[in-house]
Amino acid sequence: MKVLIIDDEPHIRQMMRLTLESSGYQVDDAGGGDAGLARLRDGGAYDAIILDQKMPGLDGLQTLRLIRERTPDACVLMVTAYASIELAVDAMKLGATDFLRKPMTPEMLRGAVAAAIAVHPASRSAAPRPAGPAGIFIQTLNGFQILPVAHEGPPSSPEHSFVVRHIADGAQSTVVVSIDPEAVARVARLAQRRLEPGGAFWRLQAERLVSAYVWTEGKPPADGRLTVSDISREDLDIAARWDQS
Repeated sequence: MKVLIIDDEPHIRQMMRLTLESSGYQVDDAGGGDAGLARLRDGGAYDAIILDQKMPGLDGLQTLRLIRERTPDACVLMVTAYASIELAVDAMKLGATDFLRKPMTPEMLRGAVAAAIAVHPASRSAAPRPAGPAGIFIQTLNGFQILPVAHEGPPSSPEHSFVVRHIADGAQSTVVVSIDPEAVARVARLAQRRLEPGGAFWRLQAERLVSAYVWTEGKPPADGRLTVSDISREDLDIAARWDQS
């Protein structure tokens, strides 16, 4: 397997190179977006590209956009120390396969690269992707997938379940997210409408909380439980316009 590392920090490139070469990967590297694109223009065919977000000149998202224009089926892992969930979502929309947070351990890097190659549609060794209800599949951060479990019970039920699966080793656990009644009451008061805790609006909040936890901690919660206790001003605006049909 052949991997390209695009990062402007030499010591980071060296750490990644040594980590991956010790696992049997053939590794090339480039010190920036332009140099990485030149590698690809010169005919380099890579099973995975590890791309830093914050670089001088072409940043990671700009480089990702150009990579996707030239090589639509490229398997790209975006890496950054500065990201928000919103930035990760932007990278996924541009076609990133995964989004990794610095600092990372060698084990995390090896696992994420192996997982990205395994699930990427263009991979020669692509494994079938698991799906949740109605074929729903969610690729999230740090080499994990989030698979929604069909909501059971009445709309007033305040719990939503998700399976969090580590792609590299297949280990998975169930995370149950509770919706705090005070958060439901606050939304009802400020948005002037009641959205049932078992409905789609609160399920979206639950999913975002699981993603944020996996992004921050690099693992699912040990006790398998999280609670949505508050939402942002932006989400309050969404709640006021939410279509429940």
